[in-house]
Amino acid sequence: MLEAVSLDQLRIFVAAADEGSFSAGARRVRRTQSAVSGAVASLEAQLGVGLFDRANRYPKLTKAGVTLLADARAVISGVDAMRARAKGMAAGLEAELTAVVDVFLPISEIAEAARAFRIQFPATPLRLYVEALGGAVQPVIDGRASFGIVGSLPLLPAGLVRERVTEVTFMMVAAANHPLASYRGMIPAEELARHIQLVLTDRSNLSEGREFGVMSSSTWRLADLFAKHTFIVGGLGWGGMPVHTVAKDIAEGRLVELSVQDVPAGGLALPMFAIYREAEPPGPAGRWMIEQLKRSGRAHEGHVDVNENM
Repeated sequence: MLEAVSLDQLRIFVAAADEGSFSAGARRVRRTQSAVSGAVASLEAQLGVGLFDRANRYPKLTKAGVTLLADARAVISGVDAMRARAKGMAAGLEAELTAVVDVFLPISEIAEAARAFRIQFPATPLRLYVEALGGAVQPVIDGRASFGIVGSLPLLPAGLVRERVTEVTFMMVAAANHPLASYRGMIPAEELARHIQLVLTDRSNLSEGREFGVMSSSTWRLADLFAKHTFIVGGLGWGGMPVHTVAKDIAEGRLVELSVQDVPAGGLALPMFAIYREAEPPGPAGRWMIEQLKRSGRAHEGHVDVNENM
């Protein structure tokens, strides 16, 4: 009998429960009171349980009715979501938006864009990956992501289109108790080379044979920015970090900014680009997300751009 339960019956059940009476529920669904009463009675017979106690003037949900009301809402919500998704797909909207973002992009900006995305595209699932270097490019090449936001890999393979989205400020730092922290003036290259530099490693092979921003012959390579941050704060080495990830540490004296050649005081600006396959650009949801990221993370003023070949 459950196979015969209709969506219309569930909507009438929810309307009657929400409005507190069959007559008010009838006005909400634009039916007669007798039609609503009949639909609820039919639903009760099919389910084999009473949904309302009709002993008083106004029907009251039974214990079973309270429990099944939540199930009815879930069914209605699921069907409505399926309809909305199908309508969007028929209009060219992606069934799911998958994107990969560079680990240097502030997670707060990603969250802000995702929050707005949920309102704009409530029926479109969002899948986000956070990677570094070639790891933020490879999913786009492979077709696993509609687009990527990258900045830490300046050289891109052929077949990809890029457009500037924002920038992040990047500076060299070390723990307050690190030997480099007490150096006065510009730190020469030979002094930097005497100490371990902590460097992000590439999960892909896109940067194989190339180094970006490596100034020391002694390096420790980490695949995670959080681990790199922890190692730097722990005095295990020095390295470059996005300013938004170390600003609190600097303010509270755990880290200090290092004065390094070609890196201006306060850090330098690392451009961030949206990239996607030329033959398969993002759909409406992807394009909207790119534009949202542009709005929420527009470039900060007053910093020098990173050389594209650095």
